[in-house]
Amino acid sequence: MEVVQIPKGSVHIEIKEVAMSKNYIALKSEGDDYYINGAWTIDWPRKFDIAGTAFHYKRPTDEPESLESLGATTEILVVMVLLQEQNMGIRYKFNVPIQRTGSGDNEVGFSWHHLPWSECSATCAGGSQKQEVVCKRLDDNSVVQNSYCDQDSKPPENQRDCNTEPCPPEWFIGDWSECGKTCDGGIRTRTVLCIRKIGPAEEETLEDTHCLTHRPIEQESCNNQSCPPKWVTLDWSECTPKCGPGYKHRIALCKSSDLTKTFPPAHCPSHNKPPVRIRCSLGRCPPPRWIPGEWGQVRGQESGSLGRSTPLASPHNGHMCVRKHQ
Repeated sequence: MEVVQIPKGSVHIEIKEVAMSKNYIALKSEGDDYYINGAWTIDWPRKFDIAGTAFHYKRPTDEPESLESLGATTEILVVMVLLQEQNMGIRYKFNVPIQRTGSGDNEVGFSWHHLPWSECSATCAGGSQKQEVVCKRLDDNSVVQNSYCDQDSKPPENQRDCNTEPCPPEWFIGDWSECGKTCDGGIRTRTVLCIRKIGPAEEETLEDTHCLTHRPIEQESCNNQSCPPKWVTLDWSECTPKCGPGYKHRIALCKSSDLTKTFPPAHCPSHNKPPVRIRCSLGRCPPPRWIPGEWGQVRGQESGSLGRSTPLASPHNGHMCVRKHQ
């Protein structure tokens, strides 16, 4: 659907939907050559060089789409709307070229002019204002393209400081530190300062009483959930036996993280239970050796029928081969 024709030489062109919709603004030449959103194609929002000037096509997600250009255009352009739902309206404005008789641009004077001061870039602690320079016609004071004015005589933009008074004091709040513990309640901290901005890149620290609002907290508890039970081991026993290869033993208990409660072993992970028995040795045992026992008692015997005497007994003792163990 055609919206409006924009004459050749128009400037300050603004076209915008009244409300957000599924429709699309399109732009074509008088000869039906589409420049934006034509030939069954929807273009991405960007800058388009059309008719001797730049058109800025915008399609934000939360605002109606628009088409803007400073001009001036070198041909007649036709604004269209591609309908996909009911047209909520298209608002447009542009300045058409002034028709003069008997005089042209060559007979009109142009000069550089400063625009009014811009808004201050900051509300306190030092901002800046600018006065941009534009080219104007001398007969009607309208703004035209800079090419009409002498580039060598273009004056610089004016700039001045503004709102140089210090800003009101306010709290500076740093980022929270890492929590001191992963469970069972830790503490995290942050920096809180009362500061005042006195320049574009300069601040000063003040006493807390200068900040009128309540002071933010500097520390708080974190990770207050209970830690899972863990294995706790008692001391190792002595190596048994006293020589040669042996073992040391210890007891592993499943305890609460604060060590105040003992749980059944099933409450602790079995894969990381600490060992409760290890091999050990206090040194090699001595080699086997003979150890003689005590001498036995002397035993006697009665004489025989031959009436002669014989030795009553022979002294003897016992011998054992032993390996000594401590």
